[in-house]
Amino acid sequence: MPRADTELATDPQPPSGSGTDAGPLHGTRPRPPAAHVVHRGPGPLDHAGLRWLRVDALGLVVGVAFGSLAMTPSLIPRDWMVQGLATGLSAAAGYAVGTSLWFLVRRTRVGLRFVAHLRLWVPRPVRLAAWPILLVAAVVVVLIALVAGVHWQRELAALMGLEPPTLLGYSRAVPLGLLVAVVPIGAVRIVRHADHVLVRGLRRYAHLPRRIAAAVAVVLLAVVLAAFANQVVLRGTLAVVDQAFSGVNDESYPGFDRPTSPTRSGSPGSLVPWETLGKEGRRFVAAGLPAATLARAAGRPAVDPVRAYVGLESAPDAQARADLAVAELDREGAFARPVIAVITTTGTGWVDDPVSNSLEALYGGDSAIVATQYSYLPSWLSFLFDGPRAEEAGRLLIDAVHARIEAIPAGLPRPRMLVFGESLGSQGSEAAFSSLADVRANTDGALWVGPPNSNRLWSQIVSRRDPGSPEVLPTYSDGLVVRFAAGAGAAAVSHTPSTPWITPHVLYLQHPSDPVVWWSPRLLWERPDWLVEPRGYDVLGAMSWYPVITFWQVTIDLVNAVDVPPGHGHVYQDEVLRGWAAIGAPQGWTDADTTRVQQALVGTSATSVGG
Repeated sequence: MPRADTELATDPQPPSGSGTDAGPLHGTRPRPPAAHVVHRGPGPLDHAGLRWLRVDALGLVVGVAFGSLAMTPSLIPRDWMVQGLATGLSAAAGYAVGTSLWFLVRRTRVGLRFVAHLRLWVPRPVRLAAWPILLVAAVVVVLIALVAGVHWQRELAALMGLEPPTLLGYSRAVPLGLLVAVVPIGAVRIVRHADHVLVRGLRRYAHLPRRIAAAVAVVLLAVVLAAFANQVVLRGTLAVVDQAFSGVNDESYPGFDRPTSPTRSGSPGSLVPWETLGKEGRRFVAAGLPAATLARAAGRPAVDPVRAYVGLESAPDAQARADLAVAELDREGAFARPVIAVITTTGTGWVDDPVSNSLEALYGGDSAIVATQYSYLPSWLSFLFDGPRAEEAGRLLIDAVHARIEAIPAGLPRPRMLVFGESLGSQGSEAAFSSLADVRANTDGALWVGPPNSNRLWSQIVSRRDPGSPEVLPTYSDGLVVRFAAGAGAAAVSHTPSTPWITPHVLYLQHPSDPVVWWSPRLLWERPDWLVEPRGYDVLGAMSWYPVITFWQVTIDLVNAVDVPPGHGHVYQDEVLRGWAAIGAPQGWTDADTTRVQQALVGTSATSVGG
């Protein structure tokens, strides 16, 4: 509600002199500005317990606008809970923008005069009715935005083959958004109250002038808040979360038993104890396709695949884990295989089944895969906080495997080294190379899936794409060295230029609707190319860019990025096989061979093959 303790009024008599700010003639002292404060006595919200309920008018207008715009579509379909979170955060940001603008207006002479004249010119009955009118208008705008939002969500759900929302169910997003918005607004008011208390204390006990006391209070609060955010909120929360998920890491998936094959880590005689592999590591080394499936896929007798894995608890640091992984590859005979895939994992150390199964199916099991764990956190938390650890793990493991291959005496066969990374794993894998030329010089192929927007190498390639090439599916140097593809085997959205693709091949898979690829802090203030150019095949044309709002929408999309069918969002299972075939298929491989493998993999799922 509007402030009730004071009211700006205007002196109806203009000052003497030639200008509005001039004093009277005869050299008398200039008159003060026309606007001055008229005390009206306590208002209905001036009681100590009710002052927190005051609402700034401009903040309300901008907050409602931001919250309503958050109902517009983004990359991933949203249910009512996710929509409530997006609406609340956007509304809180809008309220902050509105109150900040109003604060600046009231701190300028022009702004004070404008407010004073506005109060003079607008009749009191109109001013009294302004708040009811404003509140009714806000409700109407929110309801219109809700109906439009449901319509867009239905279109997006149909585009991805998901269940469409209902208007009644989706309407729960409005009260939830209000509750979400209240939290940051209340936190800011608590900080402001602390600032006022601190200023009064400095003036009373330290006898500081008002301006100096205000400056000192701001500095002190900034230091305290920064220390609190860093030491308590960020580090403390991460420590608690890390500890919580470390307990999950000690668990095991049911049905995946300790392998007995010597080509698996964790087996009897392995350098890596089974208990130290972690939950995802134990599943990776115990899982795989039956020999019959591998033989049917490759069209020849199958070989038991090599799977080497080192968990967080298997060695004290990243370098020791990389060295142990290479030693484990040696023990398993991996360097005698025709291909070794170095996989940089995501989050908890997860290796997606289609990634490992499809490569092993291409080679009939005559392959080796190695990976290490660097975090306990789930993928979306790792994406936000574990970038440095992912980069270190990827660089050290790739360097160690490459050095071991280079140490094979000349004249002896060497395995092809392929590198793979999905999501944050692609960032860790990319970190091993200084440039695209470095990738080509030190690997036999690279497959990077769903690369984060912060990937250095990816960003350089996309920013230098060929003129007229869209950001969602760019062409770089006419596809001579690196290419991009999207869609579950859909040639219509996969770039296949006429230019020969020289080896080694580098391939990125990225969906137009994958928030991992397109999330960036720059969304706060900058319209990205992918929202200027024609939208991708699974992004609604109605999606637009709005400062601050789009940032929150895409940020929240990260949480739901894998809750969509394959070919959308951050779900790439059906495309990985063709990716492997494009960068590292056996000699003489054809499209018919890829189709045979694809048919052999239909309906397969991870099962324990090592027990």
